[in-house]
Amino acid sequence: MKLDVISTDKAPAAIGPYSQAVRLGDILFCSGQIPLDPATGQVVGGDVSAQAVRVMENISAVLAVADRGFDDVIKTTIFLTDMADFAVVNEVYGRYFSGHKPARSTVAVNGLPRGVLLEIEVVARG
Repeated sequence: MKLDVISTDKAPAAIGPYSQAVRLGDILFCSGQIPLDPATGQVVGGDVSAQAVRVMENISAVLAVADRGFDDVIKTTIFLTDMADFAVVNEVYGRYFSGHKPARSTVAVNGLPRGVLLEIEVVARG
């Protein structure tokens, strides 16, 4: 099967040797998104709520360039540097998955790139 690399300038450019997303057959694997402003490449300011919104908007942009949306998401993984932020992130996340609710894992981590508070990756129908 052929791998198709998915990329858009409406989401932050990769900051390492990876792709924003890769499609393999009927599955779209999206790399983790952190709260970077796609225009500047800088971390968005504000609290975890503001960072969560930026992450979800970045995911939306990657899904859109692959002609997909949140209703196509099969599985998500949320990485948090502080589980005390779970309720706030969950509330923001829920706004994007109002009807369809994919499988999900939430993991506490010691740190994330650029000192951000969260990262979210998704797997969707390709």
